[in-house]
Amino acid sequence: MNRVTASWVRVRLRTAPAAAAALALLVALTACLAAVFPRTLDRYQDAGLVHAVERAHPDRTSVWLYAPRLDDGFGQRQREDALRPRALERQFAGVLRAVQRPLTADRAQSSYGVQNSDPLAVPDAFIPRPSGLPARLRLVAQNGLGGHSSVRTGRLPRVNGTVTAATAEVEAAVTAETARSLHLRVGSVVHVPGAARRPLAVRVTGVLDPREPGGAYWASEPVLRTPSLVRVPSADPQYYWLGALLLPPEAAPALLGTPGHPFRYWQVAPGTRALHAHELGGLKSAVAALESGPGLGQVRTVTDQTAQADTDLDDVLNDYGRLAAGIGPLVSVAAFGTATVAAVVLLMAGGLAADRRRAELALLRARGASLRAMGGRLLAETAVVAVPAGALGLAAALLAVPAERRVPAVLAAVAVTALACLALPLRAMVTHRAVRVHGPREDAVSRRPSRRRTVAELTLLVIAAGAVEALRRRGVSGTSGPSGASGSGGASAGASSGVSGDQLVSLAPVLVGVIAALVLVRLYPLPLRRLAGPARRLRGAVGHLSLARAGRTSVSAVLPLLALLTALTTAAFGGSVLAGIADARDRAALTAVGADARVEGSATLPAGLPDRVRRVPGVGHVDEMSVDYQAKAGANLTPVSLAGVAPADYASLAGRTGLGPFPAERLRRPSAAHHSPLPALASPSVARTYGTQPFPVRLGDGAGVTVRIAVVRDRTPAVVGDDFLVVDRAGLDRTAARPTTLLVTGAHPDARALRAAAGKAASVQLRSEERARYVDSPLQTGAGRVYAAAVAASAGYAVLALLLALLRAAPERTALLARLRTMGLTRAQGRRLLILESLPQAVLAAAGGAPTGWATIRLLSPGIDLTTVALPPAAAYSGAGVLRTDPLSLALPAAAVLFLAVGVAAGQAWWTGRKGSVRELRAGDSG
Repeated sequence: MNRVTASWVRVRLRTAPAAAAALALLVALTACLAAVFPRTLDRYQDAGLVHAVERAHPDRTSVWLYAPRLDDGFGQRQREDALRPRALERQFAGVLRAVQRPLTADRAQSSYGVQNSDPLAVPDAFIPRPSGLPARLRLVAQNGLGGHSSVRTGRLPRVNGTVTAATAEVEAAVTAETARSLHLRVGSVVHVPGAARRPLAVRVTGVLDPREPGGAYWASEPVLRTPSLVRVPSADPQYYWLGALLLPPEAAPALLGTPGHPFRYWQVAPGTRALHAHELGGLKSAVAALESGPGLGQVRTVTDQTAQADTDLDDVLNDYGRLAAGIGPLVSVAAFGTATVAAVVLLMAGGLAADRRRAELALLRARGASLRAMGGRLLAETAVVAVPAGALGLAAALLAVPAERRVPAVLAAVAVTALACLALPLRAMVTHRAVRVHGPREDAVSRRPSRRRTVAELTLLVIAAGAVEALRRRGVSGTSGPSGASGSGGASAGASSGVSGDQLVSLAPVLVGVIAALVLVRLYPLPLRRLAGPARRLRGAVGHLSLARAGRTSVSAVLPLLALLTALTTAAFGGSVLAGIADARDRAALTAVGADARVEGSATLPAGLPDRVRRVPGVGHVDEMSVDYQAKAGANLTPVSLAGVAPADYASLAGRTGLGPFPAERLRRPSAAHHSPLPALASPSVARTYGTQPFPVRLGDGAGVTVRIAVVRDRTPAVVGDDFLVVDRAGLDRTAARPTTLLVTGAHPDARALRAAAGKAASVQLRSEERARYVDSPLQTGAGRVYAAAVAASAGYAVLALLLALLRAAPERTALLARLRTMGLTRAQGRRLLILESLPQAVLAAAGGAPTGWATIRLLSPGIDLTTVALPPAAAYSGAGVLRTDPLSLALPAAAVLFLAVGVAAGQAWWTGRKGSVRELRAGDSG
């Protein structure tokens, strides 16, 4: 920066400190928000990945590497040495080295050891035999037993001397659950069959409590901690106990003396602290390399050439990738919308600054200043303010939201700062490329748009139409999203830049808003011209003057309208997404429960229970019904759920809940013919199977009834599922018609009182509690929060855009009021003048924003599925997350624009009325 430019910057900062401070605040806030966004994405996506891995059982996420059996070519001594802890520990170190980053091993939960692949039947009579079959036991010699357990009774097992395949007795420990189920205690001796030798005696020396029962050390092989009853495949169910005896690692060679085929294993538990969503592709590659790639080759080099790998961690990562790929496009729509509004506001701030200084810059050009020199001075002037402000916003974002990566946040803040620095000089250079002292007045009513503007608008129209059509064709849903590598790419891209999927598609709502703004700007002069004639015939001068002032607005003022419409469209879209998520969860909870509460017993409910439930606070209606989940339909005895209901009450309930409403008379049993088939309401799958012909249904108690399908509905309150029938209770026998279920509707039924009324006779399920369970993953929670933040940020920038537009003309309006007051204008007339002058663009933005938001949602709703964001996979059903217009999201932002415009104009008129006319006239003349 040369001396002349430095002097220029110092003078400008001294003469306009308020403008510099406002620019710094705007840049700092926008840079902070821009930097926070990718860091927030990183945090909730990382949390979602960790949640997915931790929620999956360790037997799925652990990587098992094992050598099926020892080489028969080995001598007995070599076979025994291969099972000793020293060899296994050395091999385990090599296995850990084969794990490629970004996958890391949790060394504390990883393990290695020896166990027999075939559980051995033990003949000891004191071990329970549920079906007369002897228990089967695994002998497991795993490292770190003392560090992962605490001794409840006895002591840890140990060895005396050197254990070989011929050793007659070894020590072992069992967990407390194994001891309780198998009737083992300290001192018990279990005799394990031997191979060409006497049975191996295993003496129990300790009963242990796992320190982390859910950790991978214990849970990767659940039988180590908890024995299980195993069913033998046969016509008559037969069961035997399967458990584990925990040997010291030095006793592993004793397994060679048993027929259980011992094998070595190395279990690698993934470290969740090092999991990051942006590395999902690398994580998949690392798992694949360890399963069947170079990593497995390294493992075989250090362990055994027959070593194999087994894990479901890749499936867990793929599931997360599909979820991230489904949520990513929705998040990117919010990101693009808010970023566009912020960028428009920054450009508008630079444009308004250039308009305010038009006379000053025109004078510089008239005195010989070149465009390059003028642009350089303006760039230095804004950079001195914007660069420190951007750095401050970035620092605030880095401190406020901790995350691993900084590069995306830095790039976002740099982009905001660069845009803020370039907005003023570029606008000034374009405006003053030709030297003129007095520019022509650019009235919005009289000036015709240029050909360049027409071409640009048509180009944007084509791009927007293509983006909308692409989104409608492709669809955005969890089921239709990419999988595999695509899913990881989506998550990685989303984590790095907030963009997942096609960027053009994500920009579709913004482009629709921009096109609508350009169309409205084209139409803006028409109503002003139509109203100018009637305004001349009004008695007062305020109406005519306000219309004349609105019509003489500079064409550069269309930029605030672009910002307002883009913000309103983004806010409406985001608000509808949030409302759609809430609605999807409400509908899913209602479908799962059937009403506001469900009281259901395993058998017939007590006679007085319905009356007790009716007296519970908040209960409005109680509908009794009998539900048989053991019914079987047709000659093939297809399982169905059959509900017996009172048709009139049930039809009213279905109408109130919206779950498959139907006319009550369609379900009512014919009174004339008691032996005729019962009319039934059926699910589509049952209707496809049996049509409209009568067919028999066998009830759970052995009774039978003949039904004929009269109504088909996808869902019904009484039962949940794909195969159901609903009939008139009056057509069932007395036993089958007894109520087993109560469906309760009302305003917030008291959960505690409802459970107290039901007692132990029935279970209580509340719709509100069911709904609270539907936030399944931090990924879904984070996406919802991002959308809420996008709506708030868009609304804030819309307010800021309107304030900038109104305050831009504040000095001119103040001078105008001062002149008119000298001509006899009253304060009330001045207030009406300012309000009427500011209303046309505010009304244009409000009246255009609501229809634009509505049209955007209607256009894009076929391609937007909110199910992935709203519901866990287990609760999702077709049509649960359809995007619908939310009236409040459309009306509130538009109304806020009107109220703000009127409020600012009224405030300016009030403030001007407090000052003297002479001072304002001087300010106006100088401005």
